[in-house]
Amino acid sequence: MSIKAGIIGAGGMVRYHVAGFQQAGAEILAIADVYEPAARAAAEKYGIPTALGSVGAMLEMEEIEAVSVIVPNKFHAPLAIEALKAGKHVFCEKPPALNAGEVQQMKDTADRAGKILMFNFNNRARPESYAMMDYIANGTVGHINSAQAKWIRRTGIPGFGGWFTTKDLAGGGPLIDLLHMVDLALFFMGNPEPAYVLGRTFQDFITDKNFKGPWGLPDIKGGTTDVESAAHGFVTFRSGQALTLQVSWAEMVKREEVSVVFQGTHSGGKIERLFGIDGLDETSIDSCELYVQEGGNSVNREVIVEACEDMGRSRSAQNFIFSIEGKEEPLNTPHQAISLMRIIDAVYSSAATGKPVLCAPLEGK
Repeated sequence: MSIKAGIIGAGGMVRYHVAGFQQAGAEILAIADVYEPAARAAAEKYGIPTALGSVGAMLEMEEIEAVSVIVPNKFHAPLAIEALKAGKHVFCEKPPALNAGEVQQMKDTADRAGKILMFNFNNRARPESYAMMDYIANGTVGHINSAQAKWIRRTGIPGFGGWFTTKDLAGGGPLIDLLHMVDLALFFMGNPEPAYVLGRTFQDFITDKNFKGPWGLPDIKGGTTDVESAAHGFVTFRSGQALTLQVSWAEMVKREEVSVVFQGTHSGGKIERLFGIDGLDETSIDSCELYVQEGGNSVNREVIVEACEDMGRSRSAQNFIFSIEGKEEPLNTPHQAISLMRIIDAVYSSAATGKPVLCAPLEGK
């Protein structure tokens, strides 16, 4: 019997959730959006039989076992919690929520309901990431001491005055929007618990329309723009590991760059995506490399994997369905999402106070 699924929200990420669910053999029964015409348009485009203007109406459909949550960040936690209480497994878009406290509430609800809660940390599902995790698992890399996570843009502000630039709705700017590489670095490092976090945020270009990106939302006249344009941070972990992060929508860099670099006791490595000047996936170049010493020589190995234009988005959704069915282990857990958001929260707190933030030990797994 195939898993019966529903989708909450008819935004741009719908196509990847639909593709991933269908590739995993799931049947999508309904899509709901508070703007019902958007739900109807998506239902027609992707062959989904039912379109609704009410999330509650969809959650009342007993045959639906699992749902996606694809809505602005502020609504991730309340809608995921509502779906979990209705007895549905939940696959939520990133970021997990506005802060770590909300993710803890989501995890607690999932635990009580006995349902799977996962997040679309899609870069964990890229072919490059699967290949690198194999090298980490087989001992080629050794213990990763340090890593550098970077998603930087020169002109990448996703519109002005919309929910992306409104802290109350988004939780923050690029740090929370482009947290993928921070998450991927944590994944490679074994998901260590943070100890101290030092961070700085900058707003230099956040209202400058010369720095608007090629995607996102239309500008909203009179809307709010109160988030950062760039964030830098340094994290030490209870394991002794260290992570440096740089994330920006608008910063004086050469070009958009998306990468994780790490240094292990046996070898180093890098996963990178370089975008073309248009900032689109179709013109990007992916690479995966290992750095080793052999016979006194520095050897850089290029790791060749299959192309994946969507950065693992469909494969991530597929993993959610397979996890429900017990065919695969989940690529991420709520515990890991809480740890990630604690780092994000701490960067913002450190930036506000100018002081390092001590992270208390996190119980559970």
